Order: sequence, then C-alpha cells, then structure tokens
Amino acid sequence: MKTLPAFVLMALGAFGAAAGERFACNVRAMNATERIRYQELTKTLMTATDEKKELPNGFGFRLPPSSLMTVAEWVRLERKCCPFFTFVMEQSRDEGPLWLRITGAEGVKAFIRAEFGL
Repeated sequence: MKTLPAFVLMALGAFGAAAGERFACNVRAMNATERIRYQELTKTLMTATDEKKELPNGFGFRLPPSSLMTVAEWVRLERKCCPFFTFVMEQSRDEGPLWLRITGAEGVKAFIRAEFGL
C-alpha cells in the first residue's frame, strides 16, 4: 500500500530537537473549511504517492506530474500548522515526476519519524 505519512500530521504535542529546538504543530491554525479541504488533499496525495525517500534532514515523496497544483495547495495549508517545515517541490521536465521534499532544522527528521511512525 502506498502511503505518505507526512501528509497526515495532526499532532498537538511538541518534540525536542537535538539542538534544543522544539517542534509543535498547531492544528487550530486552520479554520473548519480549510481543515476539510486539507483532509481531502491529504487523502488524494496519499493515494497518488509513488515513492518515498529518506533524506539527511527529512523525506522526499515522488508524485505524478499531474499532482503539482494539488501539492501546492496542500503545502499552503500544511505551512499554517507546521511552519517549521521546509517544502521543496521539483517538477521534472518532459512530464517527469514531481518530487515534494519535506525537510527542516536539525531534529525535524526525528520529529517526522516519531509522529508518522517511519
């Protein structure tokens, strides 16, 4: 089964980074309409994910090229609740795959791993 655990982050708790930085998601950052849309986008992207790669400071997810606008909308909403993530979307030429990389400061990878069971 293909999954994209990073798309289901809904933690209210905090996780301490090695350098003392704490990461905490604010699920109340979205209004009710945004939360419903976020959940729809999450479901769509979870089923569309073709590959997951571990990176030195996070994770990368390969998606079909047709997912570009969906990923962009999801990132816009995800940034509201988890502003400590760095998002990089890379669309390959000639209808190649779309990669979404979710990274951050030291300790964010451990946060993602703990929250998503990776």
